[in-house]
Amino acid sequence: MELLIDIVKDGVIDSVKILPFLFITYLIMEYLEHKTQDFTQDIVQKTEHFGPLWGGLIGIFPQCGFSAAASNLYAGRVITLGTLIAIYLSTSDEMIPLFISEQFPVGTMIKILAVKAVIGIIAGFVIDAVVHYYHKIKGRSLNDPVNIEALCEKEHCHCEEEDHEGPLGIVKSAFVHTMHIFLFVLVLSLILNAAIELIGSENLSAMLKTSPVISHILAGIIGLIPNCAASVIISTLYLDQMITFGTMMSGLLVGAGIGLLVLFRVNDDKKQNINITILLFVVGTVVGLLLDLIGIKL
Repeated sequence: MELLIDIVKDGVIDSVKILPFLFITYLIMEYLEHKTQDFTQDIVQKTEHFGPLWGGLIGIFPQCGFSAAASNLYAGRVITLGTLIAIYLSTSDEMIPLFISEQFPVGTMIKILAVKAVIGIIAGFVIDAVVHYYHKIKGRSLNDPVNIEALCEKEHCHCEEEDHEGPLGIVKSAFVHTMHIFLFVLVLSLILNAAIELIGSENLSAMLKTSPVISHILAGIIGLIPNCAASVIISTLYLDQMITFGTMMSGLLVGAGIGLLVLFRVNDDKKQNINITILLFVVGTVVGLLLDLIGIKL
């Protein structure tokens, strides 16, 4: 019974922490849809080349909310794929609080954050360049059209009906969006937390003590767990000197918090979502392995 209570409590806490970020994101997106639809096209065109830069920088703040917000913004095509991946790679969620609680050297912690941000920024720019080149040779538009209204229709918030209500309608639609995602994340978080408890952190630790390549792959798989538990597991193993710096980075780079969970909920193209997940996994684990191969330690 106590285990069940802990699972429910952790699931609720993980889900509640993203509420303000979701609500603020949807407020912005509703405003963009209702008031500045044409203007948002210009924003995307003007900032897309720098999106991975600010995406990599804002992602290092210690929370899960930015990755969830990024998933919503990408589903509405307000940000590019490169910006989305940059945020996913740099997202830090529970790593910083855990390091601080263990009195981890502040200087080293800042270096780790800087490495994550740089990797995210570089990967984001490369991905956007590749996407643009692919669109160009295929004769497609270089910019995906902003499509916030499609997200609104998916969530059945009746945005057009509320347009005449002004600010109240925008707040109401944002609230509906937020609650839909919150309930979805809550249910899945409870399931995932239960699975983690059943497997056990000791078993996860044993898996990560195998060969270097396998340990990076396993760290990446753990990183794909769509809640903040993944970074807690990976960071704890590193603090206990059970895994290398590169292995830790593989898990933390892939770990996008509940960002992927939200992406699969709000983005209709499931094949695209799977490809994004694979891309994130490959970039994170390959970079982590390279860090170990070249002997980088912090």
